[in-house]
Amino acid sequence: MFQDFAVTARPEQGPSRLQALRETLATEGLDGFLVPRADAHQGEYVAPRDDRLAWLTGFTGSAGFCVVLNDIAGVFVDGRYRTQVQQQVADVFTPVDWPEELPGPWIVEHLGAGKVGFDPWLYTVGQMEALLNAADGKDITFVPVPNMVDAIWEDQPAPPMAPVKGHPTSVAGESHHDKRARLAADLNAHGESAAVITLPDSIAWLLNIRGADIPRNPLAHGFAVLNSDASVDLFMAAEKLSDVTDHLGDAVRVHTPESFIPHLAQRSGTVRLDKGSAPIAVQSALMQSGADISFGQDPCVMPKARKNSAEIAGMAEAHLRDGAAVVNFLSWFDTQDKTALTEIDVVTKLEEYRRATNALLEISFDTIAGAGPNGAIMHYRVTDETNRPLQNGDLMVLDSGGQYADGTTDITRTLPIGEVSEDAKIAFTRVLQGMIAISRMRFPKGVAGSHIEAIGRLPLWMAGQDFDHGLGHGVGAYLCVHEGPQRLSRVSDTPLEVGMILSNEPGYYRPGAFGIRIENLIVVEEAPALSGGDDHREMLQFCNLTYAPIDRTMVVTALLSEAELDWLNAYHATCRQVLSPRLAAEQQMWLDAACATLTNSAG
Repeated sequence: MFQDFAVTARPEQGPSRLQALRETLATEGLDGFLVPRADAHQGEYVAPRDDRLAWLTGFTGSAGFCVVLNDIAGVFVDGRYRTQVQQQVADVFTPVDWPEELPGPWIVEHLGAGKVGFDPWLYTVGQMEALLNAADGKDITFVPVPNMVDAIWEDQPAPPMAPVKGHPTSVAGESHHDKRARLAADLNAHGESAAVITLPDSIAWLLNIRGADIPRNPLAHGFAVLNSDASVDLFMAAEKLSDVTDHLGDAVRVHTPESFIPHLAQRSGTVRLDKGSAPIAVQSALMQSGADISFGQDPCVMPKARKNSAEIAGMAEAHLRDGAAVVNFLSWFDTQDKTALTEIDVVTKLEEYRRATNALLEISFDTIAGAGPNGAIMHYRVTDETNRPLQNGDLMVLDSGGQYADGTTDITRTLPIGEVSEDAKIAFTRVLQGMIAISRMRFPKGVAGSHIEAIGRLPLWMAGQDFDHGLGHGVGAYLCVHEGPQRLSRVSDTPLEVGMILSNEPGYYRPGAFGIRIENLIVVEEAPALSGGDDHREMLQFCNLTYAPIDRTMVVTALLSEAELDWLNAYHATCRQVLSPRLAAEQQMWLDAACATLTNSAG
């Protein structure tokens, strides 16, 4: 099993650890300390060594941070985690709704005056600017210091040292030589001598390499400098790279990680730095060198987001393979006495079917299998202690994905256990309507996720309902299941472009009762011209990548328009067409029934 069910953090450990941290702060003359989720590479996911937030507080979500002051310790979480944080942290911690409350003003309110320490490797230039602006004119200073959590974490895991492998050009669609040359040309066009790259997925994409330093994500920890002559200085432990020496070639010079800061301190010319991802420590080193810092986006971010034809073809194949595995699971699930199963049984069986493809390299995140009230915890992770038997009347949110050499998958289906309430079916149908609305969209070039995500919420909004997560996130091609900058979110101003892959996942959650989410992955493509449309206006649309049936028994067809019903029936017809050749006869028969045509007269 890739997934395990061990309890990774306990609320009862938090008070003693918080007290130890406060004693250390007092010794160092500090009145507070910032504990982010991030590591030095500023990716969303962290290795066990860097999971300081979970170790200190017990909160295991993938986003959030803690501000420890003398009299209060706030754990800041967004809408995805507000139910979860209440269950995971002891009462010595105070959950804070973020971004409604921002850390700078919160610190000003609760501290008044004093010195707050932070690890300069764990905060970006942009984050620190926001904190400094909030404290401007106040008697509060932010002080870069060695990490105070590391000072008290006696059994902290060792740094990850997984081997790196090459990612073939046949699935990458472009050699790393050509990528480096293309991006270096852009540096030259802007008069920049180099760009510092700290994001592991940017390095993986640029050099066509994959690693295993972070669970569920094929990434290797390291730093890189892309030079204007298309060479790269790579700062990564040499023992990780023994299998890719020939792949990297002479234009990629390997250095120890410890030499990264001394290297930066000797740079000259104009160096690009992304203030959204570069740690303060990197900026400080460049300032010592006398280099001219040019703040701009990591040069890999947008090219990585715009998938080429080979990457899209690989993602499509991965989704068909994965879809067949999901159908095999759903077919099995339908034959079971569901009340004899637990959440762990479901997770284990689904991974078993993915493994049976003989192509699964990892799961793309810990499978979310939340039954009944656990389904209302948006990023629920089942453990041996929380494992819940399925009960008649439950809904189960099943959100899962796989990492394959040709692509990354992410799919959510909501499954009924026995007969569920009419209220739940109506909510399910509204979620489905939102998902269909996004799937059918056409939109002008230049539109961002913030412009259109409300369309996926409208059926819920009209009923006075909503959900507290984004409508969709970007997805990498055999990379991170969460990839920026593209998002379907009210805070995303990145225009959607051809080749970008996103999730389409509206949901609805009733704490203590049930959760609902339906998710497919979609890719942006050019939309064909329509008769009577503006000839001069370029239009885009979404093409579906995910194929697996949506539970028909949950659909209140009377609520669907003719166009919505046509979309659902066409989607299911395509599921039968593309998945049946990959299934055994018994599973083909199940799929035919699961994808049968629905009419407005059906209940």
